[in-house]
Amino acid sequence: MNGTILIVDDDEDTAVLLRDSLRKRGFDVDAVTSGQAALEHLRVSPTDVVVTDVQMAGISGIELCQELRQRHPDLLPIVLTGQGGLDTAIAAIRAGAYDFITKPVKVDALAIAVGRAIEHLSLRREVKRLKSAADRDVPIDGIAGNSPAIRETIELVRRVADSDATVLITGESGTGKELVARALHNLSPRREHPFVAVNCAAMPAPLLESELFGHVRGAFTDAKRSRAGLFVQAGTGTIFLDEIGEMPIEMQVKLLRVLQERKVRPVGGDEEVPFEARVITATNRDLETEVEEKRFREDLFYRINVVAIPVPPLRSRAGDILLLAQYFLKRIAGRTSKPVQGISGPAARLLMDYDWPGNVRELENCMERAVALCRLDEITVDDLPAKIQEHQSSKIVITTESPGELITLDEMERRYVRQVLNAVGGNKTHAARILGIDRRSLYRRLEEPRNNDRKEEPKPAADTRSAGGDHHPPRAPTTPPAHPAPPAAAGGQPGELE
Repeated sequence: MNGTILIVDDDEDTAVLLRDSLRKRGFDVDAVTSGQAALEHLRVSPTDVVVTDVQMAGISGIELCQELRQRHPDLLPIVLTGQGGLDTAIAAIRAGAYDFITKPVKVDALAIAVGRAIEHLSLRREVKRLKSAADRDVPIDGIAGNSPAIRETIELVRRVADSDATVLITGESGTGKELVARALHNLSPRREHPFVAVNCAAMPAPLLESELFGHVRGAFTDAKRSRAGLFVQAGTGTIFLDEIGEMPIEMQVKLLRVLQERKVRPVGGDEEVPFEARVITATNRDLETEVEEKRFREDLFYRINVVAIPVPPLRSRAGDILLLAQYFLKRIAGRTSKPVQGISGPAARLLMDYDWPGNVRELENCMERAVALCRLDEITVDDLPAKIQEHQSSKIVITTESPGELITLDEMERRYVRQVLNAVGGNKTHAARILGIDRRSLYRRLEEPRNNDRKEEPKPAADTRSAGGDHHPPRAPTTPPAHPAPPAAAGGQPGELE
């Protein structure tokens, strides 16, 4: 059997007899002759069960149980007591013993007790393991999924949750960045303390400074009393700075100092106040591009970007769309008491084909609308928004087998970029998000056709004929005809058509 046993008895013959008897029954057993020797043995040899006599010189069996409860709480002691020693047995149980066996010891009875203790210990460890796994697998509301992109994000969240490092969460609007921030908080040791969220784009710089850092009485017209800022109010919890890319540049300077010093100076105050909260930030902007274009401070970017957690857009996790739709359906239907059970096949196909520019937020909104309109026990196509019903996937289909009609990869890319741009009404920011690139890259792709047009200037007639594959030597110039010559007949030399 699995399990390691330690016999403790100051009668060496008894200790050896019990050791050998249990070994014959498949246990891994060692024996010592004193309580002190047992404690020394346990320091270097992991043990599951200690079988100890009560009456021993030096450390008694009761005292040994007390020591084991403090030093090795996962270990189970079994006490050997003399006949009629009920009071002793009760004292041993109170001291932490798992079971007791009366003397003279019957080896079979002891083997059963030891086996039962090992089984109990195994179950206790399994419960502990499952609880630990459950803590690690706490679902992230609205972000759970099985696609590689989201699993990577969730794994990164769990890896850094216990850390105090500053985290930058990036992703498009509606992907669930605040949900990720809350998951970081809920999976951390700070979960019992406040989670304070503030939208940095929702207020001007002076108001944002007062909100974050606090103010003293009389600092401005309406400051009738002093007020602690959100950094201090968060205590030992978490402060979440959402849309930090929208923060005014003058506030970025002050925030940088706060993060460096871990202290805030209230508006109008003379003294700095330390804070202990963990800082998590989020943005839907490409901060590296913002730094290049001098709209975001480079030093602040590196200060907040200690750990970066990207949240993928919904279009890159197509396998999660129906899973999330069903999740929202169940939650919304339960809240509204509507008997909607699922999604019809045609409706599911439309959900899968749609691009979801609003990401998870748009999907949740769509399902809430569908449940409200649904008259059956499942969502149908008629319950979906018109733009989803009418949506057509952007696809470039090759319908020719003629090499002369095929286009280059660059041209295909340019056409697709223009198609996406047209589909979003010329909104370059929206188009860049759909394409998964920044605005700068989008501008470059839109400029490339003009650059290529300049490079591909018309060539002299002789060069054109040569490049077209006509290897005859150039002819002497002749008087040009009054009208252009008609195109060459089919089967003529390539290159003479143009």
